[in-house]
Amino acid sequence: MPLPFLRKILPLLASTALCVSGLANAPAAHAAPLAAVQKPGTIIASAPLADALSLPDAGRALRITYLSTNGITGKGLVPVTAEIIVPAGPAPQGGWPIVAWAHGTVGIDDSCAPSLNPYSDRNRTYLSAWMKRGFAIVATDYQGLGTPGPHAYLDTRVEAYSVLDSVRAALANFPGLKNRIMIVGQSQGGGAAVAAASYAPIYAPELDIRGTVATGAPYVTPELLGGLLKAASQPGAGYNPLIDYVFYLAAGLEGRDPHFRPEQAFTPRALPVYRNAAHECLTSLSRQSRDAGLTLHNSLQPTFLKAISPALKDMAFPTLKLAQPLFTGTGTNDHDVPPALQLGLVKAACAAGSTVQAHVYRGLDHSQTVNGSLPDSAAFTTAVMTGQPVTPQCNPVPQ
Repeated sequence: MPLPFLRKILPLLASTALCVSGLANAPAAHAAPLAAVQKPGTIIASAPLADALSLPDAGRALRITYLSTNGITGKGLVPVTAEIIVPAGPAPQGGWPIVAWAHGTVGIDDSCAPSLNPYSDRNRTYLSAWMKRGFAIVATDYQGLGTPGPHAYLDTRVEAYSVLDSVRAALANFPGLKNRIMIVGQSQGGGAAVAAASYAPIYAPELDIRGTVATGAPYVTPELLGGLLKAASQPGAGYNPLIDYVFYLAAGLEGRDPHFRPEQAFTPRALPVYRNAAHECLTSLSRQSRDAGLTLHNSLQPTFLKAISPALKDMAFPTLKLAQPLFTGTGTNDHDVPPALQLGLVKAACAAGSTVQAHVYRGLDHSQTVNGSLPDSAAFTTAVMTGQPVTPQCNPVPQ
Protein backbone atom coordinates (compact mmCIF):
# COMPACT_ATOMS: atom_id res chain seq x y z
CA MET A 1 0.00 0.00 0.00
CA PRO A 2 1.40 3.47 -0.82
CA LEU A 3 2.76 5.32 2.20
CA PRO A 4 0.93 8.57 1.28
CA PHE A 5 -2.36 6.71 1.71
CA LEU A 6 -1.33 5.49 5.15
CA ARG A 7 -0.24 8.98 6.17
CA LYS A 8 -3.67 10.20 5.12
CA ILE A 9 -5.84 7.67 6.91
CA LEU A 10 -3.93 7.06 10.14
CA PRO A 11 -4.38 10.64 11.46
CA LEU A 12 -8.03 10.43 10.45
CA LEU A 13 -8.49 7.26 12.44
CA ALA A 14 -6.77 8.80 15.43
CA SER A 15 -9.10 11.78 15.24
CA THR A 16 -12.09 9.47 15.56
CA ALA A 17 -10.68 8.30 18.90
CA LEU A 18 -10.06 4.75 17.73
CA CYS A 19 -7.20 2.98 19.50
CA VAL A 20 -4.84 1.19 17.15
CA SER A 21 -4.44 -2.19 18.80
CA GLY A 22 -4.72 -5.92 18.56
CA LEU A 23 -8.05 -7.27 19.73
CA ALA A 24 -6.95 -10.00 22.03
CA ASN A 25 -5.82 -7.99 25.02
CA ALA A 26 -4.57 -4.44 24.60
CA PRO A 27 -6.84 -1.54 25.50
CA ALA A 28 -3.96 0.96 25.21
CA ALA A 29 -3.49 2.86 21.98
CA HIS A 30 -0.41 2.18 19.87
CA ALA A 31 0.51 2.35 16.22
CA ALA A 32 0.15 -0.77 14.11
CA PRO A 33 3.39 -1.73 12.32
CA LEU A 34 3.23 -0.41 8.78
CA ALA A 35 4.60 -3.67 7.44
CA ALA A 36 1.49 -5.46 8.69
CA VAL A 37 -0.95 -3.04 7.04
CA GLN A 38 -0.94 -4.79 3.71
CA LYS A 39 -3.79 -7.20 3.15
CA PRO A 40 -7.59 -7.46 3.40
CA GLY A 41 -8.67 -8.16 6.94
CA THR A 42 -5.79 -6.32 8.62
CA ILE A 43 -7.02 -4.35 11.64
CA ILE A 44 -5.56 -0.87 11.80
CA ALA A 45 -7.55 0.43 14.77
CA SER A 46 -9.84 -0.74 17.54
CA ALA A 47 -11.57 0.61 20.62
CA PRO A 48 -14.18 -0.58 23.11
CA LEU A 49 -17.74 -0.09 21.91
CA ALA A 50 -19.87 2.07 24.19
CA ASP A 51 -22.47 0.10 26.15
CA ALA A 52 -25.26 2.13 24.54
CA LEU A 53 -24.12 0.91 21.11
CA SER A 54 -23.72 -2.74 22.09
CA LEU A 55 -26.28 -5.50 22.67
CA PRO A 56 -27.99 -6.64 25.90
CA ASP A 57 -26.07 -9.21 27.94
CA ALA A 58 -23.03 -8.95 25.68
CA GLY A 59 -19.51 -9.60 26.80
CA ARG A 60 -16.66 -7.78 25.08
CA ALA A 61 -17.72 -5.35 22.37
CA LEU A 62 -15.34 -3.52 20.04
CA ARG A 63 -15.43 -1.12 17.13
CA ILE A 64 -12.67 -1.90 14.68
CA THR A 65 -11.27 -0.36 11.52
CA TYR A 66 -9.90 -2.90 9.08
CA LEU A 67 -8.64 -2.95 5.53
CA SER A 68 -10.81 -4.33 2.75
CA THR A 69 -10.37 -4.61 -0.97
CA ASN A 70 -11.94 -1.57 -2.63
CA GLY A 71 -15.16 -3.05 -4.00
CA ILE A 72 -15.77 -0.11 -6.32
CA THR A 73 -12.53 -0.57 -8.26
CA GLY A 74 -11.83 -4.21 -7.40
CA LYS A 75 -8.26 -3.41 -6.36
CA GLY A 76 -6.40 -1.56 -3.66
CA LEU A 77 -7.28 -1.36 0.02
CA VAL A 78 -9.64 0.97 1.88
CA PRO A 79 -10.49 1.31 5.59
CA VAL A 80 -13.88 -0.03 6.69
CA THR A 81 -15.41 -0.07 10.17
CA ALA A 82 -17.23 -2.86 11.99
CA GLU A 83 -18.35 -4.11 15.38
CA ILE A 84 -17.33 -7.32 17.11
CA ILE A 85 -19.68 -8.33 19.93
CA VAL A 86 -19.26 -11.60 21.81
CA PRO A 87 -21.62 -13.27 24.31
CA ALA A 88 -20.90 -12.91 27.99
CA GLY A 89 -18.94 -15.61 29.73
CA PRO A 90 -16.11 -17.86 28.64
CA ALA A 91 -15.94 -18.96 25.02
CA PRO A 92 -16.89 -22.56 24.28
CA GLN A 93 -14.17 -25.02 23.33
CA GLY A 94 -12.86 -23.98 19.94
CA GLY A 95 -14.33 -20.47 20.20
CA TRP A 96 -17.57 -18.73 19.39
CA PRO A 97 -18.95 -19.36 15.91
CA ILE A 98 -19.70 -16.16 14.02
CA VAL A 99 -22.75 -14.43 12.63
CA ALA A 100 -21.51 -12.06 9.93
CA TRP A 101 -24.30 -9.49 10.16
CA ALA A 102 -25.11 -7.40 7.09
CA HIS A 103 -27.30 -4.44 8.02
CA GLY A 104 -30.26 -2.97 6.17
CA THR A 105 -30.58 0.49 4.66
CA VAL A 106 -29.59 3.31 7.00
CA GLY A 107 -28.45 5.95 4.51
CA ILE A 108 -25.17 6.70 2.74
CA ASP A 109 -23.78 9.51 4.92
CA ASP A 110 -20.99 8.63 7.36
CA SER A 111 -23.17 9.67 10.30
CA CYS A 112 -25.57 6.82 9.45
CA ALA A 113 -22.98 4.07 10.06
CA PRO A 114 -24.49 1.46 12.40
CA SER A 115 -21.38 1.30 14.58
CA LEU A 116 -21.92 4.97 15.46
CA ASN A 117 -25.57 4.52 16.43
CA PRO A 118 -27.58 2.38 18.87
CA TYR A 119 -29.30 -0.69 17.50
CA SER A 120 -33.01 -0.39 16.78
CA ASP A 121 -35.31 -2.36 19.06
CA ARG A 122 -35.95 -4.81 16.21
CA ASN A 123 -32.29 -5.45 15.49
CA ARG A 124 -31.44 -5.58 19.19
CA THR A 125 -34.00 -8.35 19.65
CA TYR A 126 -32.88 -10.17 16.51
CA LEU A 127 -29.14 -10.13 17.12
CA SER A 128 -29.59 -10.93 20.81
CA ALA A 129 -31.44 -14.07 19.71
CA TRP A 130 -28.43 -15.08 17.61
CA MET A 131 -26.13 -14.46 20.56
CA LYS A 132 -28.36 -16.69 22.71
CA ARG A 133 -27.85 -19.36 20.06
CA GLY A 134 -24.15 -19.12 20.87
CA PHE A 135 -22.84 -16.85 18.14
CA ALA A 136 -20.56 -13.85 18.25
CA ILE A 137 -21.62 -10.93 16.04
CA VAL A 138 -19.29 -9.39 13.46
CA ALA A 139 -21.12 -6.46 11.87
CA THR A 140 -19.58 -4.41 9.08
CA ASP A 141 -20.68 -0.87 8.29
CA TYR A 142 -19.79 -1.42 4.58
CA GLN A 143 -17.21 0.52 2.60
CA GLY A 144 -17.88 4.27 2.60
CA LEU A 145 -20.12 4.33 5.69
CA GLY A 146 -18.13 5.97 8.49
CA THR A 147 -14.93 5.98 6.44
CA PRO A 148 -13.67 8.10 3.52
CA GLY A 149 -15.14 7.72 0.05
CA PRO A 150 -18.68 7.15 -1.24
CA HIS A 151 -20.94 4.35 -0.10
CA ALA A 152 -21.88 2.48 -3.27
CA TYR A 153 -25.37 1.56 -2.09
CA LEU A 154 -26.49 -1.95 -3.12
CA ASP A 155 -23.24 -2.66 -4.98
CA THR A 156 -22.85 -6.40 -4.41
CA ARG A 157 -19.05 -6.50 -4.68
CA VAL A 158 -18.63 -3.63 -2.23
CA GLU A 159 -20.95 -5.32 0.26
CA ALA A 160 -19.44 -8.78 -0.16
CA TYR A 161 -15.84 -7.66 0.32
CA SER A 162 -16.81 -5.60 3.38
CA VAL A 163 -18.61 -8.56 4.98
CA LEU A 164 -15.95 -11.15 4.22
CA ASP A 165 -13.01 -8.98 5.23
CA SER A 166 -14.68 -8.09 8.53
CA VAL A 167 -14.77 -11.80 9.36
CA ARG A 168 -11.15 -12.20 8.30
CA ALA A 169 -10.22 -9.32 10.59
CA ALA A 170 -12.11 -10.77 13.54
CA LEU A 171 -10.72 -14.28 13.16
CA ALA A 172 -7.13 -13.10 12.76
CA ASN A 173 -7.19 -10.92 15.86
CA PHE A 174 -9.64 -12.42 18.34
CA PRO A 175 -8.64 -15.87 19.69
CA GLY A 176 -12.09 -16.46 21.19
CA LEU A 177 -13.71 -16.79 17.76
CA LYS A 178 -14.11 -19.87 15.58
CA ASN A 179 -13.96 -20.18 11.81
CA ARG A 180 -17.54 -21.44 11.60
CA ILE A 181 -19.75 -18.81 10.03
CA MET A 182 -23.36 -17.95 9.30
CA ILE A 183 -23.90 -14.96 7.00
CA VAL A 184 -27.05 -13.13 8.07
CA GLY A 185 -28.64 -10.01 6.63
CA GLN A 186 -31.83 -8.01 6.27
CA SER A 187 -33.08 -5.79 3.42
CA GLN A 188 -29.97 -4.20 1.89
CA GLY A 189 -28.11 -6.62 4.11
CA GLY A 190 -30.13 -9.55 2.81
CA GLY A 191 -28.73 -8.81 -0.62
CA ALA A 192 -25.29 -8.24 0.93
CA ALA A 193 -25.46 -11.62 2.66
CA VAL A 194 -26.26 -13.38 -0.61
CA ALA A 195 -23.49 -11.38 -2.29
CA ALA A 196 -20.97 -12.45 0.36
CA ALA A 197 -21.98 -16.09 -0.09
CA SER A 198 -21.69 -15.67 -3.86
CA TYR A 199 -18.20 -14.11 -3.78
CA ALA A 200 -16.78 -16.20 -0.92
CA PRO A 201 -15.54 -19.31 -2.78
CA ILE A 202 -13.27 -17.17 -4.96
CA TYR A 203 -12.54 -14.19 -2.72
CA ALA A 204 -12.31 -15.81 0.74
CA PRO A 205 -12.18 -19.61 0.32
CA GLU A 206 -10.53 -20.04 3.73
CA LEU A 207 -13.73 -19.01 5.53
CA ASP A 208 -15.87 -21.92 6.72
CA ILE A 209 -19.29 -20.56 5.81
CA ARG A 210 -22.11 -22.93 6.74
CA GLY A 211 -25.17 -21.11 5.44
CA THR A 212 -26.84 -17.79 4.67
CA VAL A 213 -29.99 -16.28 6.19
CA ALA A 214 -31.54 -13.38 4.27
CA THR A 215 -34.77 -11.57 5.07
CA GLY A 216 -36.32 -8.89 2.89
CA ALA A 217 -33.54 -9.42 0.34
CA PRO A 218 -33.77 -7.41 -2.91
CA TYR A 219 -33.11 -9.02 -6.27
CA VAL A 220 -33.18 -6.37 -8.93
CA THR A 221 -32.96 -6.83 -12.65
CA PRO A 222 -33.93 -4.07 -15.10
CA GLU A 223 -36.93 -6.16 -16.11
CA LEU A 224 -38.14 -6.79 -12.56
CA LEU A 225 -37.58 -3.21 -11.47
CA GLY A 226 -39.14 -1.78 -14.61
CA GLY A 227 -42.29 -3.82 -14.15
CA LEU A 228 -42.47 -2.97 -10.47
CA LEU A 229 -42.01 0.76 -11.01
CA LYS A 230 -44.59 0.78 -13.77
CA ALA A 231 -47.17 -0.84 -11.51
CA ALA A 232 -46.27 1.30 -8.48
CA SER A 233 -46.10 4.65 -10.26
CA GLN A 234 -49.61 4.90 -11.60
CA PRO A 235 -51.39 8.25 -11.13
CA GLY A 236 -53.07 8.40 -7.75
CA ALA A 237 -50.57 6.18 -5.98
CA GLY A 238 -49.25 7.64 -2.73
CA TYR A 239 -45.88 7.65 -1.03
CA ASN A 240 -43.88 4.46 -1.56
CA PRO A 241 -40.68 3.74 0.43
CA LEU A 242 -39.02 2.67 -2.81
CA ILE A 243 -38.57 6.36 -3.62
CA ASP A 244 -36.05 6.74 -0.79
CA TYR A 245 -34.14 3.65 -1.84
CA VAL A 246 -33.83 4.82 -5.45
CA PHE A 247 -32.62 8.19 -4.14
CA TYR A 248 -29.83 6.38 -2.27
CA LEU A 249 -29.10 4.19 -5.27
CA ALA A 250 -28.70 7.24 -7.48
CA ALA A 251 -26.74 9.23 -4.87
CA GLY A 252 -24.33 6.35 -4.42
CA LEU A 253 -23.88 6.22 -8.18
CA GLU A 254 -23.32 9.98 -8.41
CA GLY A 255 -20.62 9.70 -5.75
CA ARG A 256 -18.51 7.43 -7.94
CA ASP A 257 -19.61 8.11 -11.53
CA PRO A 258 -19.01 11.63 -12.91
CA HIS A 259 -21.17 10.82 -15.93
CA PHE A 260 -24.38 10.38 -13.92
CA ARG A 261 -26.95 13.14 -14.47
CA PRO A 262 -29.61 13.34 -11.72
CA GLU A 263 -31.98 15.37 -13.90
CA GLN A 264 -32.21 12.38 -16.25
CA ALA A 265 -33.45 10.25 -13.36
CA PHE A 266 -35.64 12.59 -11.30
CA THR A 267 -38.20 15.29 -11.95
CA PRO A 268 -37.71 18.91 -10.86
CA ARG A 269 -40.17 18.24 -8.04
CA ALA A 270 -38.05 15.37 -6.67
CA LEU A 271 -34.58 16.83 -7.21
CA PRO A 272 -34.45 18.98 -4.03
CA VAL A 273 -35.10 15.95 -1.82
CA TYR A 274 -32.81 13.76 -3.92
CA ARG A 275 -29.97 16.22 -3.37
CA ASN A 276 -30.39 15.76 0.38
CA ALA A 277 -30.12 11.98 0.13
CA ALA A 278 -26.32 11.98 0.28
CA HIS A 279 -26.45 13.63 3.72
CA GLU A 280 -29.65 12.36 5.34
CA CYS A 281 -30.21 9.07 7.14
CA LEU A 282 -33.27 7.03 6.25
CA THR A 283 -35.77 8.31 8.84
CA SER A 284 -35.09 11.94 7.93
CA LEU A 285 -35.08 11.32 4.18
CA SER A 286 -38.37 9.44 4.35
CA ARG A 287 -39.96 12.32 6.24
CA GLN A 288 -38.75 14.79 3.63
CA SER A 289 -40.15 12.66 0.81
CA ARG A 290 -43.53 12.48 2.52
CA ASP A 291 -43.58 16.19 3.33
CA ALA A 292 -42.82 17.00 -0.32
CA GLY A 293 -45.69 14.78 -1.47
CA LEU A 294 -43.35 12.63 -3.53
CA THR A 295 -44.57 9.51 -5.27
CA LEU A 296 -42.91 7.33 -7.85
CA HIS A 297 -45.26 8.82 -10.43
CA ASN A 298 -44.24 12.44 -9.81
CA SER A 299 -40.56 11.73 -9.02
CA LEU A 300 -39.15 9.53 -11.78
CA GLN A 301 -38.29 10.62 -15.28
CA PRO A 302 -39.12 8.32 -18.22
CA THR A 303 -35.34 7.93 -18.59
CA PHE A 304 -34.85 6.82 -14.97
CA LEU A 305 -33.86 3.21 -15.70
CA LYS A 306 -31.39 4.24 -18.37
CA ALA A 307 -29.86 6.88 -16.10
CA ILE A 308 -29.19 4.47 -13.24
CA SER A 309 -28.29 1.46 -15.41
CA PRO A 310 -24.65 1.42 -14.16
CA ALA A 311 -25.90 1.03 -10.58
CA LEU A 312 -28.25 -1.78 -11.63
CA LYS A 313 -25.31 -3.54 -13.24
CA ASP A 314 -23.37 -3.27 -9.97
CA MET A 315 -26.26 -4.97 -8.15
CA ALA A 316 -25.76 -8.23 -10.06
CA PHE A 317 -24.40 -11.31 -8.30
CA PRO A 318 -21.42 -13.10 -9.87
CA THR A 319 -23.30 -16.36 -9.43
CA LEU A 320 -26.40 -17.58 -7.66
CA LYS A 321 -25.16 -21.15 -7.49
CA LEU A 322 -24.19 -20.84 -3.85
CA ALA A 323 -21.80 -23.23 -2.17
CA GLN A 324 -23.94 -23.38 1.00
CA PRO A 325 -27.71 -23.47 1.66
CA LEU A 326 -29.71 -20.23 1.59
CA PHE A 327 -32.66 -19.38 3.86
CA THR A 328 -34.96 -16.57 2.77
CA GLY A 329 -37.79 -14.89 4.66
CA THR A 330 -40.40 -12.74 2.91
CA GLY A 331 -43.45 -10.96 4.34
CA THR A 332 -46.57 -10.79 2.17
CA ASN A 333 -47.10 -7.18 3.32
CA ASP A 334 -43.58 -6.02 2.50
CA HIS A 335 -43.83 -2.65 0.72
CA ASP A 336 -40.14 -1.76 1.05
CA VAL A 337 -38.81 -4.70 -0.95
CA PRO A 338 -41.91 -6.07 -2.67
CA PRO A 339 -42.32 -9.87 -2.58
CA ALA A 340 -41.91 -10.03 -6.37
CA LEU A 341 -38.28 -8.94 -6.01
CA GLN A 342 -37.58 -11.34 -3.15
CA LEU A 343 -39.22 -14.30 -4.83
CA GLY A 344 -37.30 -13.42 -7.98
CA LEU A 345 -34.16 -14.13 -5.97
CA VAL A 346 -35.56 -17.47 -4.83
CA LYS A 347 -36.47 -18.43 -8.38
CA ALA A 348 -33.07 -17.44 -9.76
CA ALA A 349 -31.08 -19.16 -7.00
CA CYS A 350 -33.12 -22.35 -7.32
CA ALA A 351 -32.69 -22.31 -11.09
CA ALA A 352 -28.93 -21.92 -10.64
CA GLY A 353 -28.81 -25.08 -8.53
CA SER A 354 -28.57 -23.63 -5.03
CA THR A 355 -30.18 -25.29 -2.03
CA VAL A 356 -32.81 -22.72 -1.08
CA GLN A 357 -35.27 -22.89 1.79
CA ALA A 358 -37.73 -20.07 1.18
CA HIS A 359 -40.38 -18.96 3.68
CA VAL A 360 -43.24 -16.52 3.14
CA TYR A 361 -44.97 -15.02 6.19
CA ARG A 362 -48.59 -14.04 5.80
CA GLY A 363 -49.48 -10.54 6.98
CA LEU A 364 -45.94 -9.52 7.97
CA ASP A 365 -44.27 -6.39 6.62
CA HIS A 366 -40.62 -5.70 5.84
CA SER A 367 -39.64 -5.10 9.46
CA GLN A 368 -41.88 -7.70 11.13
CA THR A 369 -40.44 -10.51 9.02
CA VAL A 370 -37.03 -10.14 10.64
CA ASN A 371 -38.01 -11.50 14.05
CA GLY A 372 -40.97 -13.42 12.65
CA SER A 373 -38.51 -15.65 10.83
CA LEU A 374 -36.47 -16.56 13.92
CA PRO A 375 -38.06 -19.97 14.68
CA ASP A 376 -37.59 -21.16 11.11
CA SER A 377 -34.05 -19.80 10.82
CA ALA A 378 -33.16 -21.53 14.11
CA ALA A 379 -34.03 -24.94 12.65
CA PHE A 380 -32.18 -24.09 9.42
CA THR A 381 -29.11 -22.94 11.36
CA THR A 382 -28.99 -26.04 13.52
CA ALA A 383 -29.06 -28.17 10.38
CA VAL A 384 -26.31 -26.38 8.49
CA MET A 385 -24.07 -25.94 11.52
CA THR A 386 -24.20 -29.67 12.28
CA GLY A 387 -23.92 -30.83 8.69
CA GLN A 388 -27.48 -32.10 8.41
CA PRO A 389 -29.42 -31.90 5.13
CA VAL A 390 -31.66 -28.92 4.50
CA THR A 391 -35.09 -29.42 3.00
CA PRO A 392 -35.28 -27.30 -0.17
CA GLN A 393 -38.33 -25.10 -0.61
CA CYS A 394 -38.41 -23.16 -3.88
CA ASN A 395 -42.17 -22.58 -4.11
CA PRO A 396 -43.11 -21.41 -0.62
CA VAL A 397 -46.71 -21.17 0.52
CA PRO A 398 -47.55 -18.29 2.90
CA GLN A 399 -47.66 -19.50 6.49
